[in-house]
Amino acid sequence: MKIYNGYKRLTHNYVLMTDDYEYKMASGYLNSKKEEQEAIFDVFFRKIPNNGGYAIMAGLDKIICFINGLHFDEKELEYFRKNGYDNNFINYLKNFKFTGDIYAIPDGTPIFPNEPILTVKAKISEAQLIETAILSILNGAISHATAARRIVEATPDNVGIMEFGARRADGLEAAIDSSLYAMMVGCNGTSNVEAAHMLNINAMGTMAHSWVSSFDTELDAFIEFAKAYPKNCILLVDTFNTLKSGIPNAIKTFEYMKNNNMCLDHIGIRIDSGDLAYLSKEARKMLDEAGFPQAKICLSNGLKAETIEALINQGACFDTIGVGDNISKPEGNVGCVYKEVALFQNGEYIPKIKISDDTQKIINPGFKKLYRAYDNKTGYALADVMTTNGVGIDQNNLLIVSPTDILKNKVIDDFKLKELQQKIFINGKQVYEDLDIENIKNYCNSEMNKLYPEVRRTIMPHKYYVDGTKEYVNFKYDLINKVKKLTLKD
Repeated sequence: MKIYNGYKRLTHNYVLMTDDYEYKMASGYLNSKKEEQEAIFDVFFRKIPNNGGYAIMAGLDKIICFINGLHFDEKELEYFRKNGYDNNFINYLKNFKFTGDIYAIPDGTPIFPNEPILTVKAKISEAQLIETAILSILNGAISHATAARRIVEATPDNVGIMEFGARRADGLEAAIDSSLYAMMVGCNGTSNVEAAHMLNINAMGTMAHSWVSSFDTELDAFIEFAKAYPKNCILLVDTFNTLKSGIPNAIKTFEYMKNNNMCLDHIGIRIDSGDLAYLSKEARKMLDEAGFPQAKICLSNGLKAETIEALINQGACFDTIGVGDNISKPEGNVGCVYKEVALFQNGEYIPKIKISDDTQKIINPGFKKLYRAYDNKTGYALADVMTTNGVGIDQNNLLIVSPTDILKNKVIDDFKLKELQQKIFINGKQVYEDLDIENIKNYCNSEMNKLYPEVRRTIMPHKYYVDGTKEYVNFKYDLINKVKKLTLKD
């Protein structure tokens, strides 16, 4: 279990963090003597937030902690007694332990719609009881990580990214999550002191407008801040008037520091309102003409990927950015779902499928393997390919087929395959050792660089292929036809 500088990722036993029907079904399975029957559930999502080209896997660290901590104390058991559950079920919960298998794509990996990002293979009651918590963890974590990576992708490599969205998050856990997952996918620092402590790094920050308004004059506020923080003096210049007051007073403060032999290596300004492109260009001219070319410019104020790209196109001058809202409260949720894909009956796993008039909502059935195919010449990822578990893939002239439209197919050759899901728990025991955040960041950067730029672009990205082998897609359509015939017969 990953520990962050002495912190457990979850400090609370979230065994009751589920929907009521999960317990109703678990109790019903027990009464029907089906609680020992094994089932397989896949977690996947159908649409990438913000019409993006990719999402980023995140949350596995919390899932590991959640599964390892599952248990029922007397206070939880008393809840079920009060709510009318019988002693048979309460005794089952008293001795409950997750004993199944979990497979998942590692944190930091680019992921795509309708592919299994996490698979649970367990006794059906166990698999049901962990559903809601797993979805809650993944939906939040992937949304934060994906939003943060969009910011990273839009920002030049030589520009630092500070995450400071804690105050906009929906609660304390979400604030910590957004900071940690932002760091995991490429941000350079966070203003969240709790998250920084967990990562054993220094938190980053400047000042608020309240600091400026708490002194008699803006210049007094700046000089007092410089005295307090001479080695990291970043001044917020837009409290009154950026060009007529804030920047001139910042320059006077830097001159004060120079005259008093104070360190000028880490000085700068932050602009948090107005036309950031225009103001930053004017600020750069004023700072350079005043003899402070080393002064950095930080831009903030509701920045998102599209805004950052627009600033670059308009020639804005900036060395760092601060991003909060659009990481801690990103637009759009990834919307993970948890669907049964197989059930163990008569000595074998019988594939299960959910039928819908909307082909995008017909699930990919059965216990599967998921691979990523990389072009041997370029190193770019060509497609993610599903196949039935235990069935190999021919790596010569492989025909991959869309699971939703068999007429859409493509032959790929000269590629290598990497299995995406890894074993996380086997027979209830953790077998996967999660990496630290710095290593996940490096891994994420490496995997993102293997996606074609057209997939990574912010606006109207190219759709990445998530396909199946010909054999798998034929199996899926055979199952659809079989289920439809049975339905019509009934």
